[in-house]
Amino acid sequence: MSSMEGKVAVVTGAASGIGKEIAFELARAGAAVAIADLNHDGAQAVAAQIEQAGGRALGLAMDVTDEAAVNAGIEAVVQRFGGLDVLVSNAGIQIVNPIEQFAYADWKKMLAIHLDGAFLTTKAALLHMYRDDGSGNSRGGVVIYMGSVHSHQASPLKSAYVTAKHGLLGLARTLAKEGGRRGVRSHVVCPGFVRTPLVDRQIPEQARELGISEDEVIGKVMLGNTVDGVFTTVEDVARTVRFLAEFPSAALTGQSIVVSHGWHMQ
Repeated sequence: MSSMEGKVAVVTGAASGIGKEIAFELARAGAAVAIADLNHDGAQAVAAQIEQAGGRALGLAMDVTDEAAVNAGIEAVVQRFGGLDVLVSNAGIQIVNPIEQFAYADWKKMLAIHLDGAFLTTKAALLHMYRDDGSGNSRGGVVIYMGSVHSHQASPLKSAYVTAKHGLLGLARTLAKEGGRRGVRSHVVCPGFVRTPLVDRQIPEQARELGISEDEVIGKVMLGNTVDGVFTTVEDVARTVRFLAEFPSAALTGQSIVVSHGWHMQ
């Protein structure tokens, strides 16, 4: 029996891409999974697929920058499944531009989704992870933030993204210190370039801004530093999330795990 049997997980930004694969992976491991996304129809579709495969799932609309929406969503999950054990804060977007051309509105939007969203979902989840389990101890849990190789190093045109992804390291480390005595641990998973629609949109944008071809963006910018010239896959990331969610102790709490085919090593 998997250690995820009987556990309840929430994955934000899970109607597509990395979040969707994480939801499937945790469901395969035995967890009941809530798929939270701005795209309510997409979230429900993923939940339906999980249930058709024999799992337990809930699709719900959630704007991670809206505190009331986050609180209501987390409460709906707890009401449906009886608790909360794993939060995967995955919701994110990308906007690229040089700093001097970066619109302040875009800067605020990026930080709101990546950082405010991580904070608000964490705060709501902790109310249930810190709750007495009936034996005088906290229920405990795991919070996993979707960082990036850009949590550790910078690239041109990505000032807001790099800032936000660096910020998640600070939040995770603080939670590790605060949550340890309550049985809550935290991690940051830091993928390299994953061929999702978000990355696909960056290719022509970066080609235009850097004055190079789209093939050069892929071969030099995105894959040039890998050991095998291969994109990180959604499966690579999802399996890492599952490994951390199932890990039996706090030995790795507060740590970031880079999943990048060698693009970045630490």
